[in-house]
Amino acid sequence: MNAYEKIAIGDTHHFGSFTFTAEAIKAYARKYDPQPFHVDEEAAKASHFGGLVASGWHTASAMMRLLVNYFDAVEARNRAAGEPVLVSGPSPGLDDLRWPHPVYAGDTVTYTARIVAKRPSRSRPGWGLLSMTTTGVNQNGRTVFTVTTHVFVETTS
Repeated sequence: MNAYEKIAIGDTHHFGSFTFTAEAIKAYARKYDPQPFHVDEEAAKASHFGGLVASGWHTASAMMRLLVNYFDAVEARNRAAGEPVLVSGPSPGLDDLRWPHPVYAGDTVTYTARIVAKRPSRSRPGWGLLSMTTTGVNQNGRTVFTVTTHVFVETTS
């Protein structure tokens, strides 16, 4: 059985957690999303957020770093055990990217993904398309991030 065949809808992957410090929020925002409530603590206090908040793009970037680390570790474990390794290709995109609640300085967000769809590719023989919904939840149990991503994966070994 190849790695693609072993994947089941409903499989869950726990990518890990990331703590958003004030310093990291401001550094990311200064470089990529320099809105006042991301870079200036006084302006953030006066905003509708009431405090410094991370850019949504920062929360997505943190998720991506954890996702790559997680799947690199899975690949290394599978190789060491002589198990099949999933070969991924390009991503055709994502759906439903949401930031339902802000991420404040000091929040720790834990990211978990669930496989929600799997099908053979209609355009790429030997490849399948996997979809997973990833959710980020803060230390208080509040969902602060959701996205459904899609990736091509090799179906033959």
